[in-house]
Amino acid sequence: MKHRSTVAVAFVMVLGAILLHGVDAMAQPWPSKPVRIIVPFPPGQAADIITRAISERLSPVLGQQVVVDNRPGAGAALGTELAAKAAPDGYTFLAGGSAALAINPHLYQKLGYDTLRDFAPVTQLVSIPMVFAVTPSLPAKTVQEFIRLAKQKPGEINYGSSGSGSTSHLVSAVLASQAGIMLTHIPYKGSVQALTDLMAGQVMLVADTVPVTLTLVNAGKLRAIAVSTLKRIPHMPNLPTVDEQGLKGYDLQTWTSFVAPVAMPAPILDRMSAEVVKIIAVAEVNKRLVDMGFVPVGSSREQFGAFLKREHAAWQRAVQLSGAKVE
Repeated sequence: MKHRSTVAVAFVMVLGAILLHGVDAMAQPWPSKPVRIIVPFPPGQAADIITRAISERLSPVLGQQVVVDNRPGAGAALGTELAAKAAPDGYTFLAGGSAALAINPHLYQKLGYDTLRDFAPVTQLVSIPMVFAVTPSLPAKTVQEFIRLAKQKPGEINYGSSGSGSTSHLVSAVLASQAGIMLTHIPYKGSVQALTDLMAGQVMLVADTVPVTLTLVNAGKLRAIAVSTLKRIPHMPNLPTVDEQGLKGYDLQTWTSFVAPVAMPAPILDRMSAEVVKIIAVAEVNKRLVDMGFVPVGSSREQFGAFLKREHAAWQRAVQLSGAKVE
């Protein structure tokens, strides 16, 4: 009897220790190890630059290293799918933008993730407006002048883009559709070649982001005729929007955000969102982002969730209008 009693006591003690360890682990504050942010682009691109600017201030706030993990490939689909399938334990986030989260779901026939099903919104980091620029030799200084020219020469006015299904392709396709004009699309392998040919007069219009176009416009190598967002931008305060120039409701932008695997606990999502929003509001960080050509946002989880749904629908329409598809 005494032996059985001793065994029973030992069993209870071991079981208690296991349970206590489990409770301990569950009660462990987040984060208790490094946090990874997957960037589905190579180092040096916009999403990478923005993420690094945020993460260097996030590390001391969280008390753990924030690691930027670049996973480029398949038009941002590779890294995005990796994040969608990561454990929702609070240690993997995604720096997801308009391409990965709002365009790819409508562009690719087969995609390993569903934006609205697989991701929980954290916050929108920045907005990155697009600037419509024409070759300086083109006799058009406004959107309306460009439209009149295109109507006089249907199909003869062309526009370049960084590739079929790219943001620069889609915003121009929507512009043409809304204006009721016929333009010829010339896809390039990247924006550098498209802008080089625009400066040389080989193509007549290219839409690209502020950081890419600003220097060329200021140097007189390109002429900016409009910005793609509803509001004017601080970098070019005298540049009217497409909406202001008669195409009402035209509002397309590229952007970068943080999202997380969908089942991540709400307290972790709330903490991450709150800390990042505070960092974006820091004057030095805010100025740094603006100086790089971005428009800082820092929205709440609820605001970004609603924005993401609207963008998902807006870019679906843009892809349909463009006719772009990727197998």
